[in-house]
Amino acid sequence: MQTIKEYYLSNYPTDELGNEIDINATFKGLFHILDTYEDVYKYIGIGDSLIRERIFEKLANEMGIDYNEIYNQWLLAE
Repeated sequence: MQTIKEYYLSNYPTDELGNEIDINATFKGLFHILDTYEDVYKYIGIGDSLIRERIFEKLANEMGIDYNEIYNQWLLAE
């Protein structure tokens, strides 16, 4: 499975901030971070809301659930 960085750079090649995403971050790991109410930005290595939204959208699609479920889970950790 692709890492978050690989996915992001292949789908948003003009967004230079994508290069700052932690190379070890995976969607499976992101799900765990959300499930345990940990810091998403710390996990992905960058505090950009557009990048977060885009990877949340991908995670929701991969899981076959609505984006709002992912987003609301993230809000619970705030």
